[in-house]
Amino acid sequence: MAENGEDLISNNNKDEIEKQEINLQFHFYLTFFAFIYLGSYFLPGIILMLFILLYFVPYFLQTTNFVSLFIELNPLLALTLMPLIIISCYLIHLFFIGLLTRWCWRFTEKKSPTKNGIIPRNIPSDTLNYYHIRSFVIKYGKYVFTKGLFPWLLNWYYNFVGSNKIGKGTTIEEEIVGDKFIDVGEDCYIGVNSAICSHTVEGTFGRIPYFEIKLGDNVTCTAFNIVGPGCDIQDNSYLLPLGSTGKNQTTKGNNYYFGIPMRKIFTKKIMDYLKISKEDLEKDKELRIRQKKLKEKMESDVLLK
Repeated sequence: MAENGEDLISNNNKDEIEKQEINLQFHFYLTFFAFIYLGSYFLPGIILMLFILLYFVPYFLQTTNFVSLFIELNPLLALTLMPLIIISCYLIHLFFIGLLTRWCWRFTEKKSPTKNGIIPRNIPSDTLNYYHIRSFVIKYGKYVFTKGLFPWLLNWYYNFVGSNKIGKGTTIEEEIVGDKFIDVGEDCYIGVNSAICSHTVEGTFGRIPYFEIKLGDNVTCTAFNIVGPGCDIQDNSYLLPLGSTGKNQTTKGNNYYFGIPMRKIFTKKIMDYLKISKEDLEKDKELRIRQKKLKEKMESDVLLK
């Protein structure tokens, strides 16, 4: 009887913890990466090689008279145009990264649209597969733009692909994650090594809470801040260094926030922390009111036109 009882318990436990294998579609990863990586080099590579072979080599590199390099038109043009052609090809390369990533992103959205919810990882599903694929697809372009010559074009990349919504005047420094399902308002600043993370992984093979993050206008994440899934950081919120939210946290805005979990900081603490006077805080308040009125006036002028 004891043996039978033990067998029954072990079988029941086995049924409870049994997990199915997740069917990750690795052919999509390889295909999308090759499509974006190789496709983004195709046209700029042709343009650069044609310029080098048809113009730069014959008119500059194969010129036998050294003096003519500086007095004849064709050698001078070949030398002058070379950096311009390189920069132009680089910009074309960036554009095609955005365009091809956008096509891949829209393909995955048609298969399984992005939505708020909790994604289980112990069962195979289209939601899980395309969540991982989108996370992979966006990464190459993100790091090319962030580490490239024109990092401010990262805002254009996110908006063009459709992974994020980034408002005008927003500055994004080199950050951790922050590449999808985020709505950022105007005139925001996301500081170095901040993590605006619309997803978390609960445990090694745990579920994935995946919720859109909203940052209002004039939100500042100074540095090393973490904003969790589903958070709503309202207008004029200032996150002091190392301040971090939990999931689905909302701020009322128009204040400074600090700590883990993030909470409002009182005026005296602000003055001690930032080494500023009460007059400085009053000036800051007046400036924000002035900015708000100016923004409202500009919006009303646009409507009148």
